[in-house]
Amino acid sequence: MAKETPRFTPRAARTAAVAACAALTLSACGSTEDTASGDGGGDGKVGVVLPLLTSPFWQSYNAYIPKMAKSEGVQAMKAVNSNSDPAQQITDINNQLNQDVKGLVVAPLDSAAISASLEQAERKGVPVVAVDVAPEKGKVAMVVRANNVAYGKNACDYLGGQVWNGKVVQIMGDLTSVNGRERSEAFRTCMKKKYADLEVLEIPAKWESDTAASKLDALLNAHPDIKGIYLQAGGVYLAPTLQTLRSKGMLKKVGEKGHITIVSNDGIPAELAAIRKGQIDATISQPADAYAKYGMFYIKAAMAGKTFKPGLTDHNSEVVKLPNGMLEDQLSAPLVTKENVNNPDLWGNTVK
Repeated sequence: MAKETPRFTPRAARTAAVAACAALTLSACGSTEDTASGDGGGDGKVGVVLPLLTSPFWQSYNAYIPKMAKSEGVQAMKAVNSNSDPAQQITDINNQLNQDVKGLVVAPLDSAAISASLEQAERKGVPVVAVDVAPEKGKVAMVVRANNVAYGKNACDYLGGQVWNGKVVQIMGDLTSVNGRERSEAFRTCMKKKYADLEVLEIPAKWESDTAASKLDALLNAHPDIKGIYLQAGGVYLAPTLQTLRSKGMLKKVGEKGHITIVSNDGIPAELAAIRKGQIDATISQPADAYAKYGMFYIKAAMAGKTFKPGLTDHNSEVVKLPNGMLEDQLSAPLVTKENVNNPDLWGNTVK
């Protein structure tokens, strides 16, 4: 029997988080504290640096930025697109710093390479909030991100509950990114520990749709008996995966003989539509709206001289200390299946 899919009940989750928070100290719940270093009240221009705009996920995040900046009282500049090039991103950040920004909200492309830019920002006294990807080192006021280890584990458990034996494949992200590494290792480790009858095949695809398509095509030629696929980024991997399966006559709907179970990451509208059509089984909704909202929230607070502490928040998440000492607000990222795909609280259902 397949495992029961957890129900997404955001109101209940928020209630539980607030109740748990009440049992802790006030400083842990609020996760902020004033410091003597604040001198600008959170005012001034804020630079926003995107990793790419070829993914619907990042297109949605970019669209949320002006709205969330306005709601948080942040003077956000027009976002800059680094176009999947870590070197270009360093140049983009330096250009922003030369425009006298008072804060930066950056989605790093390379967890290690971004450290040089973080050092430059620190020398200029400009606070930085990292979104989606945690830098390996350097100083940031906060990392705004969902738990990427949980992404890999949840995808593993979903596939393990649907596919009993045989071969499954994970189409991985860029392993220079902590996101790609964490999702890949968590999925791999979970499968080895809990689902020994499943053989895991892997496609390193670097968040590139063309790479995913060509390597999946070759893999299916060699292993036509694949029973499950984990897409680490639906924004770039969903379309090429469906097209590749369709071209081979292997795109069968849920319930049909020969259906390949597919679980994805991102929660973009196209994934939700694919769930409704029975083309894929599930996705994990990475919160593009909350990334934008809390990126703006934390940079506003950091510019006003606030620092932060680990603990539960009032928005159904937890601030944790990472091994490198950085703080990360781990936002909620629910599993979406046909049972809850029409939930109006899912950001993918609010995008026009």
